Amino acid sequence: MVRMSSHAPRTLAEQLRAWPEERVARLLELRPDLAQPAPQDSAQLAARVGTRSSVVRAVDRLTLLELAVLDAVVLHEGRVSLPRLLQVVHASEEAVADATARLRDAALLWGTEQDLRALSTLRDVVGTALSGLGERLGQLPRGADVDDVLAERGGRTTTRPVDEPPELVTASRTARIVDQAGAGAAAEIVRLVADLLESWGSPTPGPPGVLRSGGLSVRDHRATARALGLEEDLAALVVETAAAAGLLAEGTDGDGDPAWLPTDAYDGWRRLDVAEAWGRLAAAWLGSPRLRGAVGRDRKPHHVLAPGSERAWLVDVRREVLEEVMTLGPTEGLDGEAGEQSLLERVRWRRPRRPPGRTQAVAVTWTDLAAYGVVGLGAPTSFGRTLVDEGPEAAAHVLAPLLPEPVDHVLLQADLTAVAPGPLEHDLADAIAAVADVESRGAATTYRFTASSVRRAMDVGWAAADVHELLRTRSRTPVPQALTYLVDDVARRFGTLRVGVAAAFLRSDDEAALAALVNDPRASSWGLRLLAPTVVVSDTTVPVLLPRLRELGLAPVVESPDGTVRLARPDALRARTPRPRRPAEVRTRPGDPASLAVAATRALRAGDAAAASRPADATGTRLTPTEVVTALREATEAASTVWIQYVDADGRTRELVIEPRRVGDGIVSALDHRSDRMRDFSLHRISAVRSVEA
Repeated sequence: MVRMSSHAPRTLAEQLRAWPEERVARLLELRPDLAQPAPQDSAQLAARVGTRSSVVRAVDRLTLLELAVLDAVVLHEGRVSLPRLLQVVHASEEAVADATARLRDAALLWGTEQDLRALSTLRDVVGTALSGLGERLGQLPRGADVDDVLAERGGRTTTRPVDEPPELVTASRTARIVDQAGAGAAAEIVRLVADLLESWGSPTPGPPGVLRSGGLSVRDHRATARALGLEEDLAALVVETAAAAGLLAEGTDGDGDPAWLPTDAYDGWRRLDVAEAWGRLAAAWLGSPRLRGAVGRDRKPHHVLAPGSERAWLVDVRREVLEEVMTLGPTEGLDGEAGEQSLLERVRWRRPRRPPGRTQAVAVTWTDLAAYGVVGLGAPTSFGRTLVDEGPEAAAHVLAPLLPEPVDHVLLQADLTAVAPGPLEHDLADAIAAVADVESRGAATTYRFTASSVRRAMDVGWAAADVHELLRTRSRTPVPQALTYLVDDVARRFGTLRVGVAAAFLRSDDEAALAALVNDPRASSWGLRLLAPTVVVSDTTVPVLLPRLRELGLAPVVESPDGTVRLARPDALRARTPRPRRPAEVRTRPGDPASLAVAATRALRAGDAAAASRPADATGTRLTPTEVVTALREATEAASTVWIQYVDADGRTRELVIEPRRVGDGIVSALDHRSDRMRDFSLHRISAVRSVEA
């Protein structure tokens, strides 16, 4: 029988009420679902703490050691002392004591060290099988003694220690080589995002469309992967990262159809240096809760960019993997597949009750770490460690010296190619990309000049002299004669055949009549242009042009494509078919968990103060309007805090603790302790006032 402490709280609510604000905020950080919405007071918080759904969420986040401690408490019918736990849990006393403290902070255990109690809900959650242990004792037979059963296992609840996480399989690494590999990966992810958005932002081949249900089609996803030279899973990472960073969003293409397009923010991001651009992407990746690739395929695949793919637990998994990887020493890295498997086992130890889909996310996160250069050759990079400890901006500063300096020149070769011996400056990169096509990438990028690439530059306004000037001033090698001839030949043929846009044409053998029509002031707004003595084109469409010509006394007829006269009745009018609406995306709740916990704690304490200040006869006591105003004015002059009963707009009576600052014009302006902000309260809705200090 457990000896009761004289200071033991009678209820969980009483214990929570006695906790300092810092400890309550810690509870709300560990179990954020308790703070949404903010509890009215400690009694309501205690009720939420014990609900099955909240307990399941909390238990799913426990380590194997913490689960074993809970299991031992449940085994002792939900009440046990800390010394007894130190005896029966197969772990060091220090580890058991620390785990017990964490469980008490999470309010899964409450009471004193001599009388620890488990929430009654825990018996249902972990009472029949404890996921991860695989050898729990289970329910004891009626009349069986706990000590007799534990004796069969050496007095412990498990035969194996539960405080020894699986060892990571590592190999020796050189820090300099790790950083070089990671920096190369970081530069590559920036290039891939830029290439993707440049491609999707150009008319040719054009942006991919948006599915009716939202997202990117499987066909466009696969085409993107081929264009980027990536596996489909990594292509999904590139696309989702661009969207998470605000560089990609849904817009409309030239035909007005929904399409995935670069945003205005992309132009500014493209001008950043590589390290800063990587920092923006890394920040977006760290906080993105969206599924991608193979994650979550327990039922069906998730389309890239599809709405409703947010999973808050992904951020937790990513953080857990980062924490484990950062435990490696400066010369250690995971050793190939064996190392990756050991990482998976290590994370499983941290969260034994994690569902299979979340376990699969560990492997995806490891792939992401390598793609972003946070790890190189299986080991944490210097800027990867900074990313975890100090954030993306600080990590970008560490990354910058590891990247090669941008070069301001290329090397032209006789085979109509140009070699960039490193990353090009932004202006030069844009200029070379305008007149040449990328042929290969690597430590050096090779560009090829062709007639079509040079013509593409001239299509956007380049002259032959501009191309020659670029080649002459930005090449460290002489310009090959063949390349000069290529540019001049394209320039000579450029524009000899012209294409224009016209909505209608007029043809007549009467040259004088056509000339008079073009010069007629009444037709000045029709956009008529004389292409030949017998042919005129117009910017006005045929249905509009025909009646206007007839108003001038002319008798035009419509000509078919084969040159014959077409006689037909006017087309019937039709309304535009409305585009089906897409379901709104699931949005994650914004805000910093720590700040939310502090705000919820403040509101909870205000509720406790209101409850403590409630007079015994509050329900039957009503003040007259004059008494209410008098009491509030006295509190304003004394700068004191009061408890009030307030009837809100919905007719509900609420109890609040406020600090009145001004009374007049039918309202009292006061600091509401629950929301920690100034509010106006209508005087006629206040039915009772009582000083908190009274």
